[in-house]
Amino acid sequence: MSLVADETNREKLLQDNLLLLKYKVEEQRLEKVWRQFEEGGFNPILIKGWAAAQKYPNPAERLYVDVDLMFDSEEYSSALEFYLSKSFELTVDLHEGARHLDTLSFKELYQNSILKQCGETSIRILSEEDHLRILCVHWLNDGGGVKNRLWDIYHAVENRYEDFDWSKCLDVVNAKRRRWIITAIGIAHHYLELNISKFPFNEETKKIPKWVFKALEKEWKDEVRLMPLHYYLNDKKQLWKQIKKRIPPNPIQATIDLRGEFDNTPRIFYQIGDVFLRIFPSWKRISKRL
Repeated sequence: MSLVADETNREKLLQDNLLLLKYKVEEQRLEKVWRQFEEGGFNPILIKGWAAAQKYPNPAERLYVDVDLMFDSEEYSSALEFYLSKSFELTVDLHEGARHLDTLSFKELYQNSILKQCGETSIRILSEEDHLRILCVHWLNDGGGVKNRLWDIYHAVENRYEDFDWSKCLDVVNAKRRRWIITAIGIAHHYLELNISKFPFNEETKKIPKWVFKALEKEWKDEVRLMPLHYYLNDKKQLWKQIKKRIPPNPIQATIDLRGEFDNTPRIFYQIGDVFLRIFPSWKRISKRL
């Protein structure tokens, strides 16, 4: 082995060890966060982040910066008050049910959920079928802006359990949302070579409109990532970049926001509607910081 190859292997080993160390540290922090809510009497479900990482061949490669916890609407307000009154080692994003990410109720999702070991703590996560739906909708709702997060969908499908039930994943939502899920999986097939040849919906993935791929490739070339406007109220240059990025809105995100169809009709109507849908909430957040 050459000295250059040997040095390259050493660097990779070092990087892998650093990733693993960071992953273990984050797991310990996650355990503490989970136990705090449990001791507070709450029963959340963890989504995305660590839960998505469990399907990766090397979970340490799937980094996350916060914790997404889903709560029943009956305890959401109390959970939010509890979170704001305590000190946590990780930022927590509290969800009141699945919100726009799914149409099943929290109780239904909780009934389907499973416990997964995280260090010395049992953490509740969604069933594989439910989590795949939410991962797909979440990625599309972000306009597919983060290409690396497409791997969440890839690994969730590629490394699913043998008893994974496609009917429990696709047939529990309406036809429109079912199409969203199939579109996201089809995108993973197109860009990451996910093998879908034996899936019951294989033929449906061939009907993804061309505008979807054009929108994704345009988004991935753009160095500016969509962020909340109020983050940049004191930085006019970055604020202007964020405003320009929204004109026109990402057509994939607009389609999800307006509960639209992934078909060949023009996106302009969805995009116009999305501007009006988002303008008031954005202004409300901005006005609180002025």
